[in-house]
This record gives sequence, C-alpha cells and structure tokens, in this order.
Amino acid sequence: MADEWQQYLAVAVTLAREASTLLLDYQRRGFTVATKQNAIDLVTDADRAAEARVVAGIRARFPDHAILAEEGGAQGAAVADRPRWIIDPLDGTTNFAHGYPFYCCAIGVEVAGRVVAGVVEAPALGERFTATAGGGAYLEHASVRRRLAVSATAELRQALLVTGFPYDITSRGEAPFVRFARFVRATQGVRRDGSAALDLCYVACGRFDGFWEENLKPWDLAAATCIAREAGARFSALDGGRYSIHHGDLIAANPHLHPAMVALARHDPPPTD
Repeated sequence: MADEWQQYLAVAVTLAREASTLLLDYQRRGFTVATKQNAIDLVTDADRAAEARVVAGIRARFPDHAILAEEGGAQGAAVADRPRWIIDPLDGTTNFAHGYPFYCCAIGVEVAGRVVAGVVEAPALGERFTATAGGGAYLEHASVRRRLAVSATAELRQALLVTGFPYDITSRGEAPFVRFARFVRATQGVRRDGSAALDLCYVACGRFDGFWEENLKPWDLAAATCIAREAGARFSALDGGRYSIHHGDLIAANPHLHPAMVALARHDPPPTD
C-alpha cells in the first residue's frame, strides 16, 4: 500500500506543480473575480482553470477514482477502498486576488476515510509540503528537502498560533471573536493569514505552534492534515471531540499545547489545587 500511496503522491505533486504554474501565469496576466455565497467568498478564473487542469490529470491517469473539488463538487461516489482525490485548486483566493503571496494549491488522496497522501504547493513562496501516511512529512524549498516536525513549545504564553474566520463570520454572533480574544490574551501572538492549508503546513514545520478554525471544508484540510499529522501534530474538534476533515471545526497543535488549546477554546475553568 505504501508504494501505491507514493504513486498517488507523485501524481499529486506533478498536478499541483502544473496548477501552480497556471496560478502564477494568471497572477502575471490578470484574472477576473466573482463572488459565491456572499461578498467576501471569492472565486477567480484562475481557481477554475487550475482545478480543471488537476481534474483532467487525475481522470487521464485514474479514470475510476472519485474526485471532490472545491469548485466542481463531487464526481463519482466515495465507496469502499476506491481512492478519492480532494482538491482545493487555490486556497487563499482572497489573498491571491489582492496580490498577497500566501496562497496554495492543495491535493489530498483519501482511501477508506483516511487521507493517505497530500501535497500543498505555495507557488509564490516557492515551497512544497508533502506527506504520505506513515512516510513522514517534508518541505521542499530552493532544491532542499527536509523532514518536518512540529514545535516543542510547551506553554501557551510562549506559543505563536494561527487561525482563520469562516466566510459566514458575520452571521455567527460574538462567539468566534470572544474565542479569538481569549487566545490573543493567553499566547505570545496570533496570526491570521488566510489559507487554512498553509496554516496547517506551518504548524507541521514548527513556524506556528497551533491552529484553530471553524466551518472548514474537506478540500481545505485533506492534504494539509496528512502533512501535519505526519509531522506529529495532534488533532481534535474545537470541543476536544473526534476530528474529521468532513466535520468543519479543528484544533491542531503540537502534543504539548493541544490540551491547553482545547481547554481555552471551550473556556474551561483553570484547574484548582
């Protein structure tokens, strides 16, 4: 199975590279921007072109595999042990539209509910993150490849965290902002960079110590959670319950910090002697 997963990863890397070349080309030549459900949920013709390139590449190589893509939706049923490719052709579209280089193409491969391979390519930053289940996580940059591991930070007061806000943030009341304020007050700092996939990869390589967010989609998470898990990150839902890429909310952190982040997200009272 590991050889098969490596084969999937090799294809995913090739397709992410091709999609990333398209994204950079659109960034140079210009692109059109539209909105989806609301005025802050953007899509560009670069998103659609990159996704079409990835989907065509998968169809040419694995015509019987299922696909779940952000713009095109589901193609083929996810059944038994048939692989399903989960694609975000451009995670960080708002960043891309504003010329902010923190965006990526993310491709994960799920088999029987488990993501077994993933690549997150950040073309404007020149970085590629990859992993296979049980095979470790890696960062390639400037022709150098290194294995990833999460940070060893053990105290929230010394931690640099990252988060994001869902596109329907204005309809969620004050709870996300109250939670954000708690984390800001309890930590060394909190960043909000606008790409959940890259945020998780930065946890994987120790640049961030932990991440939390709600209302995420499978294409935001599939590839990046494979990478972060292989680097040693611990996962849960915001309430500490079981995590799934198909359930929306997530805390990911190094194992030292994860329990404290869960307690803070739930607003548990501090322990008493």
